[in-house]
Amino acid sequence: MISIMAASLCLAACTSEASEQAAVDTAEESVIAETSVVDLSVDELASLIDGGNIRLIDVRRDDEVAEGIIPGAEHIMLDNFDPAALDLTDGREVVLYCRSGRRSGIAAEKLAAHTGEPAKHLGGGIIAWREANQPEVTP
Repeated sequence: MISIMAASLCLAACTSEASEQAAVDTAEESVIAETSVVDLSVDELASLIDGGNIRLIDVRRDDEVAEGIIPGAEHIMLDNFDPAALDLTDGREVVLYCRSGRRSGIAAEKLAAHTGEPAKHLGGGIIAWREANQPEVTP
């Protein structure tokens, strides 16, 4: 009887430790997810573009891009976005954008997971860019 009680106490302690560790792991993953994607403002992106050392990628659909694109951006639709296929050796920082920021946030998460470094995207997307009267070109 005593050995059964001791085993039960040991099991309860192990279960409690495992639960505490799972909570810590979840909290750490949440912090990593929050810091792996950096939202840029329109002004921050415009400044980076002016600096000239970024690779700007538009992850919108073809029909959306046909309406206008940020000058200098390349188009890789989110469905085709594969961070492993990107040539990241030229030293340019990758910045992503989409219509509202949702899809570029997904692409940024993928890029951050691939590189192990935070990835940047335009918060508010091209909607925010347009509202700030920033330039666009038609491809």
